[in-house]
Amino acid sequence: MLDYFVYLIYRAGFALIGLLPLRAAFALGNALGFCAWLVLGEYRRLGFHNIDIAFGAEKSTREMRRLVRRHFQRLGANLLSGLKLASMPIEKARAKVRIENADAAHRELRNGRPIVIILSHIGNWELQAQMFPAVLGYIRNSTIYQPLKNRYIDEHVQKLRGRAGVELFDRNEGFHKAIELLRGGGGVGILSDQHAGDQGLWVPFFGKLASTTSLPALLAKRTGAAVLGTAIYTESPGRWRMSFTDRIDAPGDSVDALTAKANDLIASQTRCAPEDGFWLHNRWKTPRPNFLLAGYKRGVFLPKDLPPQQLKPFRILIRSSNWLGDAVMSVPAVRAIKKGRPDAHVTILAPKKIAPMWKLIPEVDKILSLPNKSLFSAVRLIGRQEPFDAAILLPNSLRVALEVWRVPRKVGYHGHTRAWLLNQIVREPRRPGPPEHHATRFLRIADDCGADVDLTRDVSSALTQTSDIKRQTFVGLCPGAEYGPAKRWLPERFAEAAAAISAQTKTKWILFGTKKDKAIGETIATALGDNCSNRIGQTTLEQLIEELRGCRALLSNDTGTMHLAALLGMPVVAIFGSTEPALTAPLGNGHVVLRHHVECSPCFLRQCPIDFRCMKEIAVPEVVNAVMSILR
Repeated sequence: MLDYFVYLIYRAGFALIGLLPLRAAFALGNALGFCAWLVLGEYRRLGFHNIDIAFGAEKSTREMRRLVRRHFQRLGANLLSGLKLASMPIEKARAKVRIENADAAHRELRNGRPIVIILSHIGNWELQAQMFPAVLGYIRNSTIYQPLKNRYIDEHVQKLRGRAGVELFDRNEGFHKAIELLRGGGGVGILSDQHAGDQGLWVPFFGKLASTTSLPALLAKRTGAAVLGTAIYTESPGRWRMSFTDRIDAPGDSVDALTAKANDLIASQTRCAPEDGFWLHNRWKTPRPNFLLAGYKRGVFLPKDLPPQQLKPFRILIRSSNWLGDAVMSVPAVRAIKKGRPDAHVTILAPKKIAPMWKLIPEVDKILSLPNKSLFSAVRLIGRQEPFDAAILLPNSLRVALEVWRVPRKVGYHGHTRAWLLNQIVREPRRPGPPEHHATRFLRIADDCGADVDLTRDVSSALTQTSDIKRQTFVGLCPGAEYGPAKRWLPERFAEAAAAISAQTKTKWILFGTKKDKAIGETIATALGDNCSNRIGQTTLEQLIEELRGCRALLSNDTGTMHLAALLGMPVVAIFGSTEPALTAPLGNGHVVLRHHVECSPCFLRQCPIDFRCMKEIAVPEVVNAVMSILR
């Protein structure tokens, strides 16, 4: 009933417009378009966003805003004019349109080739159905259409489009009728400028990847048809120009290459009269959930003359974890995200204390360092950047979701009372299983966004940094742990093990840690004497990275330094007590993890409330043998 009521309103409007002179309908539509520009803020912003993608490098902000307004006016004028023209006798309507370069189509038809015509929503596009029989009346004309949701309006629109002799093929019924028509020497017009969803091929449009229908190219390849385009431009109030383009396909073109050419054609047509383009459709829509394109059926195609670095970027903001170790364990996910699409531009937002670590990752294009703990500082910092297409949140906190509230696509785990801020929540494993490494958990975020992820492969071969460890003279030792005393092996045992190793190999040690570990460091340094350089509390993260590069191996508790060494390609002997290696063991190969499982571990406590048995069970000879297995 509602559909029929809407249909009645539509028909009443159609009848009223039919009473107006054509120029009056054009002027009224122009005025209504201006009113729409004033009140439809969401569509006004969408139009500006699209025009900025297409012309941002060529036009000023003021010029683009003016173009948005003119587009609203032109769209309104053409919509009302289209209704008026549909009520006029066909010959009178056709007399309002000047034909240009029609011989491009005649030439192909004379040579015995059917034609596939690329159509787009440029100018008064509804005139196409009335004009094709006037130009190409000696062949069968057809178009493939998507039915409207309101069946009453759809029937009326079909009647108007078909009154001049154009055959209409329902897209939902398949394409066999269109193929038969082309093989019989006819012509098929296909609207090709809309977002094609999951079934489209991702090719550049105005230099930015867009999901695009491959149907014109598929039909042309199947039937041997020539591919050309038409557009109807507005010349003056009540006057239009229908312009044919020359054939765009060439022998040997693949379906992908021809689809890319179709986008180039529509872009060049739009440039001829930008205000006639259709900017109120989300042509560069971010797909949900797979905005990383590795898993798409048709995939991505880049023309040979467009290197990936010339693509307009798809800008991804990744909010780093706050802890160094967690940040390192997220590196496989960041690399998978970067590989997810050729236009990915990855920006890392990280606390100042760990931001230098991200300089080690070549897949990261830009690093934003949070200056302090203020939420407002983070929001302002993000707001000063070029707009992001998506934000991926690695931490689970509400705070990080608030930081990126301006980004249109926010992805992350459910987290702590923040689901209302996210518009893509990463699924958790359905069934409880064995403990999952944190790197796997981060990779699941990349997988949910559409990256090509193998959770086992990408964790085991995640870190590709290399260190020339055989030529280094020092062995690193990190006896502290930021999380708390429960993660720290006994300082005197560290000293005893290091001394035993030095006695066998003449190894020199370099101690790493924070200012909180100074007392521990002094105990160990005193025991080792000249065989030790104590750098605890004396290095920035940049200096720590450089000094780790000078080490042959690292002996450590479960710490961020342990993960950093693994990132640098250094073998690690890692001592675990209150924490779980299955969750946070160093990534990569060649590491040795020492852990004695006792009945109360893992407890994940900062301080042991009983007798510290998990760490006391690990004896000095075990540690010595583990380090020696690496040094040999």
